[in-house]
Amino acid sequence: MKLSILFLLRKNKTNAKGTCPIECRLTLDKQRKPFSTGIFINPDNWNAQRQKAFPPNMDNNQINNQLSLIKQNLNQAFLLLQVQEKEFDVDDIYRYYKGENIKQDKTILDMFNLHISKQEKLIGITTTAVSVAKFYQTRNHLKSFIKYKYNRGDFMLKEMTMAFITEFEYYLKAEKQFKQNTIHKTLQRFKQIVKQAVGLDFLEKDPFLLHKNKKPTKQVIFLSPEELAKLEQYKFASVRLQQVADMFIFCCYTGLPYQEMRSLKSSDIQTGFDGNKWIVLTRQKTDKPYSIPLLSKAQKILDRYSPEYEVLPVISNQRLNAYLKEIAEILGIDKNLTHHMARKTFASTILLYNDIPMEIVSELLGHSEISTTQGHYAKVVQKKISQQMNLLDRKLK
Repeated sequence: MKLSILFLLRKNKTNAKGTCPIECRLTLDKQRKPFSTGIFINPDNWNAQRQKAFPPNMDNNQINNQLSLIKQNLNQAFLLLQVQEKEFDVDDIYRYYKGENIKQDKTILDMFNLHISKQEKLIGITTTAVSVAKFYQTRNHLKSFIKYKYNRGDFMLKEMTMAFITEFEYYLKAEKQFKQNTIHKTLQRFKQIVKQAVGLDFLEKDPFLLHKNKKPTKQVIFLSPEELAKLEQYKFASVRLQQVADMFIFCCYTGLPYQEMRSLKSSDIQTGFDGNKWIVLTRQKTDKPYSIPLLSKAQKILDRYSPEYEVLPVISNQRLNAYLKEIAEILGIDKNLTHHMARKTFASTILLYNDIPMEIVSELLGHSEISTTQGHYAKVVQKKISQQMNLLDRKLK
C-alpha cells in the first residue's frame, strides 16, 4: 500500500492578481482524493517536476515550507492509520489529516470503493474479474439512485435506514425495470458491503436486519429427450449453423458453461483413473477443479472437428445465442434456446432423467454446494418421481 502525494496548479482559477490555487491530490489503491491547500502562486514560479516554487525568495520559500508541512502531516496521518491496523481508504487519510473522525463519516460509496480496491488485488487468487465487476455495477446503481432520490453524490452510512433499502429496491423495479433475479443479486451484494461496515465499526447497526430480500423462483427450462434427438438428427445446410448446433449438443452431454467450452484445449482432455477420457479443468466462476467424464456422443462431435480445430470452433456467446434462436425456429422448438439451456439439458434430460443421483449431478455441474443443485432441479426430480410412481402403480395393478 503506497500513498502518492502530488501538488497541481489550477490555472483555470487564476485570479485578478495573476495567481492560481495549488491543489493537492492524494492517490491510494487507484482511488484519488483532491483538495485545495489554500495556497496561491504565480504559475510562472512553479516547477511541477520538482514540486516546488522558484526562484528562492521570501514568498516562494514560505510556499515551499507550507507544502512541505502539508506533505509531512499527510504522511504522518497515513502512518498512524497503518499502525492502527484497521481498514482505511484515501478519504480516511484526508479526514485524519483534517482531524476528523474517520468512522462516523464513512459513506456508502466509500465502503464500496474500499471493498473493490481490496478485491481487485485478489483477482486470480480468491476472486475473479467478473465478480469484482458485479460490485462496480451495484455501486453504480446505488450512485444513480442516490442522485435520483436525494440529489446527492453520496450518502452517509450513519443516515441509512431500512427505508433507504426499500426505496432502493423500488427504484430498481420501477425505474430500472430490472427482473427479480437481478434485484435479488444487487441487494445481496449491497447487504454484503453493509455487513462489512458493521463489522468494521463504521456502522452501529445493520439496517438490513429486518429486510427480506425476495429470492426469485426459477423455472428450469431444458430440451426434452425428443427435442434433443430432433436437434441431433437434423442436418443444417449452413456450415455455421451446423457448427453452433454441434457445440450446443456437445454441451448437452458435458454440461460445460460457455467460457469453459470456448477456452477448452486438447490438454484439458485426459485419460482418467478408470481408463476413460475426462474433461479436467478449473471452473472460471468458482476457480475450483472441475472434472466431467467424456460421453461417447460428446467425443463424436470432437472427432468431427479434429484436426481442423484444436477442440471446437470459436464463436462469441452473443453470436452463438443469435444462431441458436435461428436453429430453434428451423426446428420448431418453442423455447428461448441459449447456450445455458444446454447445461440445464445436461442436468435434467441427460442425468436426472437417467436416474443419476443428485449429489453426482451437483458434482458434474461444478456447484460448490448441493443445495444449489437441489434448489434449481427440485421440480425435475419431482417429475421423475411422478413417472416412476406411475410405473410402479401400473405394475401393482
